[in-house]
Amino acid sequence: MALSISEIKNIMANGRCSRRKHHAAEGQRYYEAEHDILKCRLFYYNADGELVEDKTRSNIKICHPFFTELADQLSAFMLSFKDNPIRARAGADGLQEMLDLYFDDDFWSEAADLITGAYSKGWEYLYGYKNEDNRIAFQCADSLGVEEIPARDADDGQDHVLYWYKDTMDKGKKDVWRIQDWNAKEVRYYMQVGTSGKIELDSDATVNPRPHVVFTDEETGQRMGYGMGFIPFWRLDNNRRQISGLKPIKGLIDDYDMMQCGLSNNLADFDTPLHVVSGFQGDNLDELQQNLKTKKIVGVDAEGDVQIRTVEIPYQARQAKAADDEKNIYRFGMGFNSSAVGDGNVTNVVIRSRYTLLELKAKKLERRLKKLLKQLVKVVLDEINDEKETDYQLSDVYFDFVHEIMTNETENLANEKVQAETRQIEVNTILNIAANVGDEQTLKALCEVMDWDYEELKDQVEKLQVEQDTAAARSALGGVVTDEQAAEAGAGEVFGQ
Repeated sequence: MALSISEIKNIMANGRCSRRKHHAAEGQRYYEAEHDILKCRLFYYNADGELVEDKTRSNIKICHPFFTELADQLSAFMLSFKDNPIRARAGADGLQEMLDLYFDDDFWSEAADLITGAYSKGWEYLYGYKNEDNRIAFQCADSLGVEEIPARDADDGQDHVLYWYKDTMDKGKKDVWRIQDWNAKEVRYYMQVGTSGKIELDSDATVNPRPHVVFTDEETGQRMGYGMGFIPFWRLDNNRRQISGLKPIKGLIDDYDMMQCGLSNNLADFDTPLHVVSGFQGDNLDELQQNLKTKKIVGVDAEGDVQIRTVEIPYQARQAKAADDEKNIYRFGMGFNSSAVGDGNVTNVVIRSRYTLLELKAKKLERRLKKLLKQLVKVVLDEINDEKETDYQLSDVYFDFVHEIMTNETENLANEKVQAETRQIEVNTILNIAANVGDEQTLKALCEVMDWDYEELKDQVEKLQVEQDTAAARSALGGVVTDEQAAEAGAGEVFGQ
């Protein structure tokens, strides 16, 4: 069963005009540095008391993309790990290699878009598909074009996901929208020319409806397919109410844009001085203006004078307000302000403290990301178990996100030097008292200081001792006994036999 054309049309129309999607689109717009300052217009009241637009004054419009930086910071920080954070537990032999195959660089690239979209818009989707290697892969889907329809709201009583996106192809200079109706078994393809055009089946889709997975049978050569048994769409929410990270800082960003653009307008409008002329000898002001621009000379009578006046621009107040806005943008946006110099103290403690808010924000979203990853891992494990005839469980996998934070390398080297010197003192102390405590206690103490495995090292020492005693026995009994007898003689010395 599928959604009817009228249902699809109503769902898309309601989605496009919903308040929720409106705020999401606003977050996406600010992420793309399209701020409200671009809509700014200047007006004044004319002599008749009418409000008219002023098109002569400067109206500079500059967007300052703080939100872009905050969103990219969050995505980069959350994914700043060296190894795959999806780890197989000890005992799950061969699982880590398979996890690395599924969750590779391509997946984490899509995950970066997922995190960025969830933070900027409030929520974002991943959807699954079978790639050319017949493995399930994941790709980010724009949440502005996704609507979830629960079974209770659908005429056929099934859960659906409606996904639409703008195609790059133009048809009569109108946008062409590709529409996909997903259920647990198949997907139907539709198309629409323009936002108000007729929705009809997509003629470019060779199989419509199409099962989730389509393949060619190796024996018969026939095209076959099957459904996954679930709708392969997964959602990551920025927070419980799916609110964009823009909301708490939008007013601050708009105020910063206004302060900086206002200063630019003042500088553009008052970049030339005002000339106050008295006793002018000429016919009209046009002649005066021409003389000032070209000859730099003005003729006045005996009592005349020319004074040059400049307008004092209150830039200091604007700069102070802009600096305060910038500080609050990073504070309430919970980001790392790389332009904050402070008192010049760049110790690791100070650097770590500057990352506190960003780390807090990342931890909150990380919990939701882990919840989504568990769903993806379960799907991947089911596929691995079916293909490899294994029995991996979700309990065999854990998540280990270790974020990297820049540090002061000079301080790190100094700390490592101090640690190495301390370790050397401890080793020398142990060796000095080795004769009093015995070989076994000495070996244990050295293993604790050097972080060695005592049992493994003990076995190696015993094996080496056996080999040395065997070699000595062979040398002493050479030509008298066989090699086997010499080895037994050496072993007997080691174990006191």
